[in-house]
Amino acid sequence: MDSITQSTQQNGPAQQLNGLNGLKTVINAMSVDVEEYYHATIFKEATTPLRGGTVESRVEGCVDRILRLFAEQHILATFFVLGEVAVAHPLMVKRISQLGHEVACHGYDHELVSRQSPREFRANVSRAKSLLEELIGQPVIGYRAPSFSIGPTERWAYDVLLDEGFRYDSSIYPVLHDRYGQRNAPRFPYEIQRNGSGGVIEFPIGTTRLLGMNLPIGGGGWFRLLPLPVVRWGIQRVNAFEGKAVMFYFHPWELDVDLPIPPMLWHQRFRLYVGLARTEAKIKSLILDVRFTTVRCVLGIE
Repeated sequence: MDSITQSTQQNGPAQQLNGLNGLKTVINAMSVDVEEYYHATIFKEATTPLRGGTVESRVEGCVDRILRLFAEQHILATFFVLGEVAVAHPLMVKRISQLGHEVACHGYDHELVSRQSPREFRANVSRAKSLLEELIGQPVIGYRAPSFSIGPTERWAYDVLLDEGFRYDSSIYPVLHDRYGQRNAPRFPYEIQRNGSGGVIEFPIGTTRLLGMNLPIGGGGWFRLLPLPVVRWGIQRVNAFEGKAVMFYFHPWELDVDLPIPPMLWHQRFRLYVGLARTEAKIKSLILDVRFTTVRCVLGIE
């Protein structure tokens, strides 16, 4: 039995929620978008795009580091796995599930929802969901759109998710951003779609209110850019004064200090590479001070 498996088995969900430092009243959602570095939208838009068939896969080593980090700190998380990654690394996906983490769906090939028709989107998520469920032997009930690409004009996507058996979505970031975001959207979990007895809950990426605006504290590039004390303060502020859980996320490639750098514009390079060298240490520090578990557990979905 390896150290990750042993630690996880000795510290199940009940035990992992005890013994952490920081606030004790609210448990937040920790999530990981499991994709290769070349799946990132900016990589695809670079001057010389890097694509899956011509570059080295780096995701498995990064995920293994994440699993060890989580095991050391006795927390469980939700891994939104891309279908293409699951095809290439089935044992990795099974390992994530066997260690007690939740496996959720990130679509099949990281195609933006906004670039798909309803029919194409249905085929995409159905293919990915079926693949993941076959690998782990459990229902997959959570979805996150690549690059948060479900906007106001893609609300039809929630009907598709509901039809395909998803119980929750996490594709809205309530911030002002040039690529994604719905700054006026609700900041905390709410039912975004219902059909008869079934419904889909939206769990937005975390923000805190500051000077009348939503400050992004939920991870990704914002986490790499902002000082850790600001993010930690924001999450604890939401927990203490609003009594709500925060959705936090990051990508495996954000822990990769040797990430390849293709030719790209300076602002693309900045968005992708700023703060990479500090990300792992920042995440480790954050989970020492703030309580986290899976999305499914935070929402109380059986």
